[in-house]
Amino acid sequence: MKRLPLRAAVCALVSAWALAPAVADETCNSPFMSGLIKGQEQYLHVWTLGEKGVGDGSDKLVTIDVIPGSATYGKVIHTIAVGGRGEAHHMGFTDDRKYLWAGRLDDSKIFIFDVGSDPSSPKLVKTIDNLAESTGYVGPHTFYALPGRMLVQALSNKKDHGGVTGLITYNNAGELVATTPMPLTDGGDGYGYDIAINPAQNRMLTSSFTGWTNYMMDLSQLIQDDSAMKNFGNTMVMWDLKAMKPLRVFSVPGAPLEIRWALKPGANWAITAGALTSKLYLIKEDDKHAWQAKAVADIGDPAKIPLPVDISISSDASSLWVNTFMDGTARLFDLSDPEAPKQVYAKKIGAQVNMVSQSWDGKRVYFTTSLLANWDKKGADNEQFLKGYSWDGKELREDFVVDFHKEGLGRAHHMKFTARAQKAELP
Repeated sequence: MKRLPLRAAVCALVSAWALAPAVADETCNSPFMSGLIKGQEQYLHVWTLGEKGVGDGSDKLVTIDVIPGSATYGKVIHTIAVGGRGEAHHMGFTDDRKYLWAGRLDDSKIFIFDVGSDPSSPKLVKTIDNLAESTGYVGPHTFYALPGRMLVQALSNKKDHGGVTGLITYNNAGELVATTPMPLTDGGDGYGYDIAINPAQNRMLTSSFTGWTNYMMDLSQLIQDDSAMKNFGNTMVMWDLKAMKPLRVFSVPGAPLEIRWALKPGANWAITAGALTSKLYLIKEDDKHAWQAKAVADIGDPAKIPLPVDISISSDASSLWVNTFMDGTARLFDLSDPEAPKQVYAKKIGAQVNMVSQSWDGKRVYFTTSLLANWDKKGADNEQFLKGYSWDGKELREDFVVDFHKEGLGRAHHMKFTARAQKAELP
């Protein structure tokens, strides 16, 4: 295992950022990324799963104009197909925000797009197609920027396609730097999913999901398979970021997914949602400076398994959007007391809903639908769209809809914002 280059890089970056607040790009990306868009995002990129019989059937990056007043506002202005269907899933910017890395969970390919030269027309500049062979891991899920590096959380492994996996570090040129296994001792189950870093605390959190065998299985078959349902992660891990060493494994039942650190200066906590338990979990340092994880709120009626998926925290850490896939609902929780979140609003977005992204000021909220190709609903309920809303603090107002089936695009999944450089730092 090649550790020294990674440790040296991490030590340097943490030292440089030790006094910086853990702010993030549009509330959920790496704090080490430049070009924060505090004003109006201009382009929204959707990493889209190809679907048989829909358009060219290929996975693709879709770009939508979201500039108010533009002649093409709310419309697709560019697509770039990457060939085949490999379970397109998540994306992440490099630290300079010039390149967007996008992964596929089935064939484990990673595509690197140039979005800095012209964000309205991304260009594919590199494909990494040897992840399994070079690392032993498969299913690149989370792409998290470090200075000059890209940290990737895999979901599975090449040997048995189970949930035991690891972290992979590349440099920005796409060259492998290091691999780090998820912990299997002291309560660790070896599973992975999301990454979230608080540089001021020298802490990194990871969460856990499931392996290739499960996430590629049809959902109706999966939930009837008692053995398969036991193969979901039930842990989160707190890491020493400088040393890239696990410090503590938390018991967080039911596949804790997306992690969001509070962005408010002085706040010292993070939150996640358990997909199978339908609960919000708080990870917080106690009075004795020991980190603890505990359930703090139900999401909908857990008995009905609404399946909470993506979450998005406000920039002042006062509220949290939580999407529940099965009932297609977006729920807003008041986080003024993170020990006791309260649902204050809900709106049905569609038959199914997965991802949510909000602008830095929280006035614009975007939703997409696809979870996984074999987990999406069937028939008429397999709605595939991007919807853009305005939020006035009381009600979501629909501004536009892009029907990904009608447009011949496929299944709409992960979203990222870009803006031209001269607009990126508007207050």
